[in-house]
Amino acid sequence: MKSAKAVVAVTLVAAAVLACGTSPVERTGGPHLTLSPDSVVLGVSGSSALTATVRTTTGAIQYVTPQYVSRDQSVATVNADGAISAVAAGSTYVVATLPDRPDVRDSVRVRVHADSCAGARPDFGGVATAEDRALFAYDADAPLNLQKTVESTNDGVEVSNVSFSSPDGGLVTGKMWDPVTRPGLRPGMVLMHGLPGNASSMTAPAQNYAQHGAVVIAIDAPWNHRAAPPYLTWTDQDRAEQIRVVKDLQRAVDVLRSRPNVDDGRIAYVGFSWGGATGALFVGIERRLKAAALVVGHGGQVTLHTDPGGFKVPGFTCARRVAWIRAMAPIEPIRFVGHANVPLLLQNGTLDPFIPVANAAELHAAAPEPKTIRWYETGHSLGPQGRIDRHEWLNGQIGLDPLIPAS
Repeated sequence: MKSAKAVVAVTLVAAAVLACGTSPVERTGGPHLTLSPDSVVLGVSGSSALTATVRTTTGAIQYVTPQYVSRDQSVATVNADGAISAVAAGSTYVVATLPDRPDVRDSVRVRVHADSCAGARPDFGGVATAEDRALFAYDADAPLNLQKTVESTNDGVEVSNVSFSSPDGGLVTGKMWDPVTRPGLRPGMVLMHGLPGNASSMTAPAQNYAQHGAVVIAIDAPWNHRAAPPYLTWTDQDRAEQIRVVKDLQRAVDVLRSRPNVDDGRIAYVGFSWGGATGALFVGIERRLKAAALVVGHGGQVTLHTDPGGFKVPGFTCARRVAWIRAMAPIEPIRFVGHANVPLLLQNGTLDPFIPVANAAELHAAAPEPKTIRWYETGHSLGPQGRIDRHEWLNGQIGLDPLIPAS
């Protein structure tokens, strides 16, 4: 019995050493073996190749082919060339050793997810939790560091370039339209452009709303501060930028509330296309709005770029599709819109080539009451009737001047 126990103990120790994913390479004397990448994430049936580098103690490269083994072949296998093949959901380690020096080794953790390798739309898991919403928390008492430079004055509306501090570092840039000739407290409005676009893209609607009595601010999406296109990177950066823009929009509300001529109780949000989808997330976070209009919006980027058949954007590996969907799905706007605490206007076109009717309808269904849903037999631009309906709805919600003054 004692010898059997000793064998078991030795086996367990050896397994523990091989399973260690921190840094199992021996560093004292002799060659060094390093595997890259450091970790591998795959969907079922996915594959990935490892690269092994062997160096002498002086740093010179040795051309030696290591031996590979997977600690759990029911999760992933590895061939003699270091090519990993995912078998089933789970986690394991692939270990490489030198043929004549088993003490010289390195290992890579392999995680296999059950996500469809085709990139099919996932189950979003219901309405966002408190933990999900906490991702967008920020310090409302932090200095705004607002900078405002007047650009022009048009029909009584002062147009300015603005910037202020982002909770995630750096500056938020945008524009402000202020009806400076109008006395008394004015309604405030936050506008968010589509993709592609920037704050200046909102000039026409912002000037109109300002001429009808509102102080308006529009901000640039975070991807305007880097080389674009692509506007979506299909990496974790998209997640970081989606979280950032919602924090930046909250700071835009702070900017309006800091203005002496803005009525804190009459602030509305209007988002267009990408800004409409972003707004579905924003209204689930921001508690200080009076109303919000989501114009040609949809449930989010994952909703828009996937369907039950798979990923709609060609040219990406399975691993990249799976990783992007897993990063973005928890912050999908359709999960947050149910937390909205204000009246919503949802406007979409039945002939929109960019936003499928089914995607828009999913957002409409997820939005809570009170909500007003308007469909138009138009494309992505809803035309004059959409603008009129939106203006009249905002008039009823925040006291924007009517298009035609009452006689």
